[in-house]
Formats: sequence, C-alpha cells, structure tokens
Amino acid sequence: MNQFPEFQPGRGQFPGQFPGQFPGQFPGQFPGQGPSFPPGFPSGQQQQGGAPTSPPPSFVPQRQSVSAFAVDPGAIRGCLFRNTFVWLNNGRSFWFFPTFVGRNSVAGWRWTGRRWTYYGTDLNRIASFQCF
Repeated sequence: MNQFPEFQPGRGQFPGQFPGQFPGQFPGQFPGQGPSFPPGFPSGQQQQGGAPTSPPPSFVPQRQSVSAFAVDPGAIRGCLFRNTFVWLNNGRSFWFFPTFVGRNSVAGWRWTGRRWTYYGTDLNRIASFQCF
C-alpha cells in the first residue's frame, strides 16, 4: 500500500510527465536521484538537490488560518532548500524540503519520521505551508 497517496507512481500524476516520473526529471531517471534540471539551468542548483543531512525541526508549527484554492508557485519558491511544514487538503501534514517548483507542482524530500524520501505533488493539493 502506498503510504503517500498524493503521488501514485505509474498513473501519470503530473501533466506532461511519464508515469512514475517526478517534476523536473527526464525519462530514465529514478526518484532517488534527486531533481534534474533542463540544459542551461545553473549547475550550482543541480548539486543542491540531494536529501537533507539532518532531520527537520522536532516541533509542529501552528497552522495559520489561510484559505486558498491553490498554492502560488512564486510563494513556495521562497522555501526552496529550506525546512518547510506542509498541510495538504486531505488533512495530512509533514515536514518537506522542496528542491523543485514548477508551474503546477513541487518536488523535494518528505520526512517520514525516520528518513527523507523523494516526494512530489500538485500545488493544488497543498492547503498551506510554512518555511523555516
């Protein structure tokens, strides 16, 4: 059973992506390899796509009462490569370390409680977020 139902590998979750492919990846690249960037993208950004080397903060932040239909990519872009707490529309919440923001999706590393795993979701599935 998939513990993260927001992403269903093999179901073409992200428009224009191959089944099981995360945003920013090219065909044949595996999720554990981190994000891939198009040719010409600053190479320094490519090397920062790995998982964080330490756990996220041990606290759960208080959620601000903000309602929106979808998260703006420009807003969450400010959280790139920072510990970010995410609340999804389905009620789930978790620590996230975003490494890629597209027009409609975000990808990076999600804390499972024991380790970081690569994760991606559509921005319209995110109810709110807070980065630290």
